Amino acid sequence: RVRGRAAGGVTYLLAPLDSLVMKIAVAMSGGVDSSTCAALLVEAGHQVVGLAIKSHQDSGDACANSCCTPADLADAARVAKRLDIPFSIIDYSSRFYDELILPFCREYARGRTPNPCIQCNDQFKFGPLLQRAAAMGAEKLATGHYARTAMDKGRHLLRRGVDRHKDQSYFLYRLAADDLSRVLFPLGEMTKPEVRANAARLGLEVAEKHESQEICFVGTKGYAALVEQALGFGEHDSGGSIVNSSGDVLGNHRGIHRYTIGQRRGLGISSSEPLFVIDLDARHDRVVVGRRGELDAGGVVVDGFGLYCETVSPTESLLIQLRYRGEPIPCRLVKRQGSKARFEFDGAFARGAPGQAAVLYREDLVIGGGVIASSAFDSSIPLHP
Repeated sequence: RVRGRAAGGVTYLLAPLDSLVMKIAVAMSGGVDSSTCAALLVEAGHQVVGLAIKSHQDSGDACANSCCTPADLADAARVAKRLDIPFSIIDYSSRFYDELILPFCREYARGRTPNPCIQCNDQFKFGPLLQRAAAMGAEKLATGHYARTAMDKGRHLLRRGVDRHKDQSYFLYRLAADDLSRVLFPLGEMTKPEVRANAARLGLEVAEKHESQEICFVGTKGYAALVEQALGFGEHDSGGSIVNSSGDVLGNHRGIHRYTIGQRRGLGISSSEPLFVIDLDARHDRVVVGRRGELDAGGVVVDGFGLYCETVSPTESLLIQLRYRGEPIPCRLVKRQGSKARFEFDGAFARGAPGQAAVLYREDLVIGGGVIASSAFDSSIPLHP
């Protein structure tokens, strides 16, 4: 028995905290969110088992606000012990460097801004955990993400969480309908303060634990140092030029992997007005900067695009989100060819960084997504640049 409500032909599914007892595997990271998720399900009478992923070998250089450290796994084990539930760790650390960290570094060296959390969710978390949950006889896999699910014409879709400031649907856009049918998001209807209040009520030691805000494998020296170490950049390797949109040289840089679209600070050049990174030209090893207005674009080309609903009309007003903390941009899907799609914005907005995810929404439902291929929009640019 799953509670739900209908609106506009879409049935919104709520986490079955009070439904018939099920065996549920919970992905536990040691943070307050996943710990509260497990505790609420235990409190509701479900048969809960805890699972954790060891994704990388910690070097002892982890940022204070990163996740997935040995201390986090220890916290997860302590919470599981307090809840009196079975707990096990799946070790994927031997694959993590080659399959996620190294590609992350190579993307930065190409002048792109990758989002490893999306790839990690897709490749190292939900896939393996769903398989393990099924092998254990669990009916569902629950996580502490701030997201919800919905049913539209018999298909499971992803929906934003109630707490707009914590909503994580952007990171989960690759979850297929079959995966969503087996996943629970018990915190999707809660705000962060409500989650912490529940954690305190349930006596969890992690109730006031800090937020995980950094990429888990990036140490205190930052992502640029990681890229240089992984790809063997020498201390004295020279970079290229910093130029304006007219091609005038304004200075030099120490590698385009140190920059991202929209960056303002740390450019290392002087100017009478604020300048922003508007393009990264890896082919010619150039960082292109310009005024704030030059950062705007009228649309975006998305690669690897998938559509999760039946159809989208070219006249339909949709929303597209180009970064996790970014505001959704009103847009239209003007062309789709193979795995690429072109969107036109309803106005000029700050362009997204190639390599970041572009997630398409119909109100608060995720209906598609892919990776930004080109940050600018021009009707004269072919779909396959």
